[in-house]
Amino acid sequence: MNMRMLLWLALSTLWLVGTLPGQSYSGDARRIAMGGVGYSENIATRMIEDERPYTSIVLPVGLIQLLRYRNRFDPDDDNFDPVLAMEYAANPLHYVFGRDPSGNRSRFVEDAVNGELSRDLNRYRGFKPTNSLTAEGLASPNWGKTFKFAKRPDGAFQGFYLGAGPYLSARTALSTDKGLTDILGSASPVPSASLANRSFSIANASIGQIALAITGGYRARIALPGRSGRDGVYVGANYHYLRGFRYEDANIVVRFDTDQAGLLTVRPTTAPAAVDYKYARSGTGYAVDVGLASVVDRLELGFGANGLGNRIDWKNLSLRRYTLRSLVEGGDFVEQKLPSPASKLRMELPVDYTGSGAYHWTNVSAVAEVTRGFQGTRVHSGLEFRLGRIEFRGGARYSLDKWHPAGGIGLNLSERVSLDVAAFGSTTNIERELRPAIALSLRINRLR
Repeated sequence: MNMRMLLWLALSTLWLVGTLPGQSYSGDARRIAMGGVGYSENIATRMIEDERPYTSIVLPVGLIQLLRYRNRFDPDDDNFDPVLAMEYAANPLHYVFGRDPSGNRSRFVEDAVNGELSRDLNRYRGFKPTNSLTAEGLASPNWGKTFKFAKRPDGAFQGFYLGAGPYLSARTALSTDKGLTDILGSASPVPSASLANRSFSIANASIGQIALAITGGYRARIALPGRSGRDGVYVGANYHYLRGFRYEDANIVVRFDTDQAGLLTVRPTTAPAAVDYKYARSGTGYAVDVGLASVVDRLELGFGANGLGNRIDWKNLSLRRYTLRSLVEGGDFVEQKLPSPASKLRMELPVDYTGSGAYHWTNVSAVAEVTRGFQGTRVHSGLEFRLGRIEFRGGARYSLDKWHPAGGIGLNLSERVSLDVAAFGSTTNIERELRPAIALSLRINRLR
């Protein structure tokens, strides 16, 4: 293992957790412009026929940027840039302004990847990575079919659901020493006296799981007296049997020790980079999701809880440690196999609770959603104004302690086809800066 693989391992979880709860992997520019409402997984609200049924086809304008820097995504290339690779992986579909692989950030990453850091940290001034970031998420799309029975003319029914899909979870906690970020973000060179005999560090703890969910569930719609159409109460529940295929746990510490001259030491007394890597290839578990929603005339309300009692028990764990002698002389990591601290490990994830509401006037829709669980509290809200051939949208998303504004327009090219454009704020970068981004998609409207 060399330095490029260390950084790849340290950052590989960041792209996943950055995409799970947010806008970055959605191809629907309409929803993005309305603050990302509708991404939370509530079984019952998914049962409700959409107020405006359509299919969205993403126009991946972000690939234009990606193709310009193909060599920087190849781990075997000397220009490999895992930070840039993860930023694109976290948001590959949309055009994000400010993505620049040049400058001192790129130089710092490239030299670290190749184990050839300059001993003078002042050389890398010009960017300031975030000091701390804790992020987590779960991606569990499920495909299947609901078999209905006890159907009634008023739309009421009961049914059972059978399906399957991937179950991917990730969590990362990144911590960068403030002294190091102050150096990298300094507008002027930091005096050698301030750097002498110092120790700075970057630490990352990342955990990921890959499993298959085999799902059985219950679905029901209860009709309301005197109501028709979409009106009613919707109930859903899923039981997921989880078959785990991969568990990864990497704890990484990189130390930057300086000597009396304020330069990085060539061969410090302690390992400047160390990785404790724990993994397993077999596990079993389960999770339960429940949801409730109602539609009364123009008003929609919903509540759901995903991941009740979730757990995966992993067995036959293995543990390895990788250490590096120097950050400036190149070389590979030394591998050491260690006895596993336990033969089994149980992984439990947070329960995700979601409450949502929407109200539809003739030409205006207002939507809102609050989720508590992964990433703490997340809020999505938005408005849509429909004015014939053109529609105006606006919204905001709150996630990871930041508000992300959004807005956009929809151009109805015909009764069946529309073009949606969204402008939104993205923080999928190592500096956690709010940068403008553009999303485009075609909307194929399903006529009633």
